[in-house]
Amino acid sequence: ASEADTSTVWPPMPDAERRVYRRVTWRLIPFLFLCYVVAYLDRVNVGFAKLQMLKDLGMSDTAYGIGAGIFFIGYFLFEVPSNLILHRTGARVWIARIMITWGVLSAATMFVTSASMFYVVRFMLGLAEAGFFPGIIFYLTQWYPASMRARIVAMFMTAVALSGVVGGPLSGWILTSLAGVNGWAGWQWLFLLEGIPSVVMGVAVVMYLDDSIQGARWLSNDEKSMLQRNVDAEHDTGVHMSVGETIRNPRVLLLAALYFSFVIGLYGIAFWLPQLIRSMGVQEPLRVGFLSAIPYGGAAITMVLYGQNSDRMKERRWHLVVGALFGAFGLAMAGRITGNETVGMLALTCATMGILAVVPLFWTLPTAFLRGASAAAGIAVINSVGNLAGFISPYMVGAIVDATGSATNGLYAMAGFMTLGALLTIPATRPTPRLNQRLNQRLRQRAT
Repeated sequence: ASEADTSTVWPPMPDAERRVYRRVTWRLIPFLFLCYVVAYLDRVNVGFAKLQMLKDLGMSDTAYGIGAGIFFIGYFLFEVPSNLILHRTGARVWIARIMITWGVLSAATMFVTSASMFYVVRFMLGLAEAGFFPGIIFYLTQWYPASMRARIVAMFMTAVALSGVVGGPLSGWILTSLAGVNGWAGWQWLFLLEGIPSVVMGVAVVMYLDDSIQGARWLSNDEKSMLQRNVDAEHDTGVHMSVGETIRNPRVLLLAALYFSFVIGLYGIAFWLPQLIRSMGVQEPLRVGFLSAIPYGGAAITMVLYGQNSDRMKERRWHLVVGALFGAFGLAMAGRITGNETVGMLALTCATMGILAVVPLFWTLPTAFLRGASAAAGIAVINSVGNLAGFISPYMVGAIVDATGSATNGLYAMAGFMTLGALLTIPATRPTPRLNQRLNQRLRQRAT
């Protein structure tokens, strides 16, 4: 490709470097993307299973919300230890372990017969999957400099959108077409068939993924040196802290609060989109599945273009603020519109586009100032605290639905959290070079 062809995709760099980064990206991102597709599908397919599961098991919307969200309690408890283990053992073996165990547990959800069993399996699934997403984010920081991460993380995280585009129709088809086959309900087939790919991909990780630049046999020595040099150039500009200092760091905690606000919206959409579409009068599971692909299709395009634009402009703050407010606007409009399928779908699409645009962009913030083990711990802390919203969001909406018979106030609450995220972005993106210098100076004095 010519310089003109790639100027919007890569930052200014020599042609030789651009070719190497294209090669690295084609090697890593499609594979990691596919891993995340099956990961996210296993995490949120319970939203489609709900269309049949609640009646079969005699569960309430509140019980469903607890079961959907309790995943994130296990996730929270094991997130930091998991990422520190990955830092020590390397990505290949640990990511494979994560994927195989969560695939088995996701498939085992087909055997639950009560709300309490549902809670236990979802909790164990959270323990199993803990460390996957922050591990991949940390892994990407070992290959790409900060100037490229918004678009790279966005490429990886479009898996969230694709899982919605593919998973919606697929889940609707399984619920409709396989119900009663072999005496199993459609939701049981859903968990089984969507759990198997995670086990397969886990095995593939062992054979395909490299732990580091230096371990990549498909790169020449000169290419390895160039890639490592670009990553190492940022080493002295970051904050190097112990795990304890990282967990207590005010900026890390502020970023965790910011991410928490965004995740409220993310999982509100993920777990309740099928129900929100059904509330517009759409009853057939297959049609619900196809309609749910529309918001995610729009979000897939928005995520990549938004990340590219942020990298090109070298600007994070206002991209995050505008995206969060756009997502809040879509959620609020979806709450006001009932009974109009076309306008309701437009509002949900706006909400999904705004929410999914800011999540990958957010991850450029902690990776811009944390390094080494502190990066592994910091990313895990932010992700684990933020993902507690994955418990609160579905529980909150479920309780509101049970209390009012409508999800309208739940959508307003999610819009409020997205607005809070926009406000928290301002202090979270203030430059802190003096803080970094003081921390590094203190740690160097301690070392001597």
